[in-house]
Amino acid sequence: MTKGMPPIPQRWKGKCENSKTRPFPCNRKLIGARTFIKSIQAKYPNQTDHSPRDHYGHGTHTLSTAGGNHVAGASHFGYASGTARGMAPHAHLAMYKVSNINEMAASDVLAAMDQGIADGIDILSISLAFDQRPYFKDAISIGSLSAYEKGIVVVFGTGNEGTYSISNVAPWILTVGASTIDRSLIGTVTQGNGLTFEGTSTFPHSVLITDASFYYSKGDFKKTTCQPGSLNRNESIGNVIFCDDYDGITMINDQLAEVYRIRASAAIVVTDQIFSGALDNLAIPIMIISLSSGNLVREYVKGEPKPKVMYMRFVLTNLGTKPAPEVASFSSRGPNPITPGILKPYVIALGVDVLVAFPPIPKTRIGDYALVTDYALYSGTSMATPHVAGVATLLKASSNNWIPAAIRSALMTTAYTINNNGTTLTNKYYVSPETPLYYGDGHINPNKALDPGLIYDLDTQDYINFLCGLGYKETEMRAILRRNQWNCTQNKTDLNYPSFVVVFKEEPNSPRVKNFSRVVTNVGDDQSIYHAVVENSTWLRVIVKPSTLTFTEKFQKQSFIVSVEIDGNALPKPTYGYLRWIDQHNRTVSSPIVALMDGSDEVLEKAITSHGQLIRVHRWFLHVLVLVILHNMI
Repeated sequence: MTKGMPPIPQRWKGKCENSKTRPFPCNRKLIGARTFIKSIQAKYPNQTDHSPRDHYGHGTHTLSTAGGNHVAGASHFGYASGTARGMAPHAHLAMYKVSNINEMAASDVLAAMDQGIADGIDILSISLAFDQRPYFKDAISIGSLSAYEKGIVVVFGTGNEGTYSISNVAPWILTVGASTIDRSLIGTVTQGNGLTFEGTSTFPHSVLITDASFYYSKGDFKKTTCQPGSLNRNESIGNVIFCDDYDGITMINDQLAEVYRIRASAAIVVTDQIFSGALDNLAIPIMIISLSSGNLVREYVKGEPKPKVMYMRFVLTNLGTKPAPEVASFSSRGPNPITPGILKPYVIALGVDVLVAFPPIPKTRIGDYALVTDYALYSGTSMATPHVAGVATLLKASSNNWIPAAIRSALMTTAYTINNNGTTLTNKYYVSPETPLYYGDGHINPNKALDPGLIYDLDTQDYINFLCGLGYKETEMRAILRRNQWNCTQNKTDLNYPSFVVVFKEEPNSPRVKNFSRVVTNVGDDQSIYHAVVENSTWLRVIVKPSTLTFTEKFQKQSFIVSVEIDGNALPKPTYGYLRWIDQHNRTVSSPIVALMDGSDEVLEKAITSHGQLIRVHRWFLHVLVLVILHNMI
């Protein structure tokens, strides 16, 4: 783990806090580990474990995703085998644990963030979320703004609640959604007529099932679809149960539960929608096949008096899956519930079936045996977050110590929105193209982010002006800024961002035009000429002035105005286009232009809540570990 690691930076002030019962050493890789659970302990006095050790796996997984070193022979019980490494494998890492259970306190999280800042972190990656509150009441927004003031890049996930429920939306936070990868974890089945089908599976054992009978109760719809309480173990024992499609309605969790209930020997389930987590911890040989394959299997089992499974294999991995990437179905998306004029998420990154390190605790069971693994698969925006944090680490180390706004801008303007089928990014389980409300500026492209050409810069004063523009009272400004003095040089909520979002009212005489002012800084060739290319949606008219930007030296700044007008007949749903600045070498700086109609406001208002500071965390944020990367000598 420490091979090739440089010495610990002298400026580092962190430490490793050890418990007496389960001590562990820090080293040149893991240079800090602390625990912050005082508020949780106040509510649950029995939580006495002060060790920073990870008892669930979530923290180990996210930590190694961002900065794990090279490890050969990694796999999830044989799936996705190869050499594992984090995004910044030579980065120093520190970890801050904020919970022992599936509950956390905002005060503990804020204390951990403040300690990381004091210790000397460079990148802050946090895979957790509270329900979104106004910025001055939100511990995440408060702590991350303090970090931003110190030049620290702060990366958070959007959350895993799906549509219109995005979290961590403060503009100074690099908010990340989740995407899929072009890799499939599969099993295969060969039926008696010789036809072979692939299906999705993570069953953790390389078993070979041969010469088995299909179980399919013809004429009994409940049994053919494996509905709860329908199957009889005595009828199906020793057979491969075929669970048919339920008229296009996804009920995979109920079907799997029914198969487990009767302790089936093996099963094949038909569906095109496998929701995240459904195939975690498979205890019996199960594979999921598509509706198209299911139609052929159904035709066989219904037409044969004694349908057979000749072979059924597991622990196989396919590469080159299409389409990929796709937006993960669970990835929370916009519009932004607090300030809809700020596009969230900013980008998306790999967050489905991510293979990284896992602690030595049981991951799954087969029969009476608990199985452990050094590497495991996880999904969630928690996993997408450290991918971006790791790339941000590389950018900070290689780009003349860019400030956070420059790093964010580089990641956003170089992101892509076309998948490996050559079409616009789609949702994992829906064929229609998604919008920037789902994927922001697009999927990160680390290599291109190293040379973005132009960047959209911001400093802390810009965010102070933004907060002033929101009309915050003096007490609210003190709460978010954590100081008693500040200066509102302007009251504006339009930030110098590489995205453009306008909310139009549906009222008859409401404005139909919005102007945006932007300033870009040349970080590419000294002599550069950029031309504006606008890709409009059906309902938008976009004008850019000037339409050409000429730079004669590096770090020179140029300003421009973008005017967005929406057609009076536009439908009350989000519409979008793109502004692309393209230079003489075809280097492209892309920004989405999104128009929201007033009909979205109900969604926005419902998303804003005022829950207490101690709440239960979301599905994929259990046992949160705040992860920190130091970028030195990566």
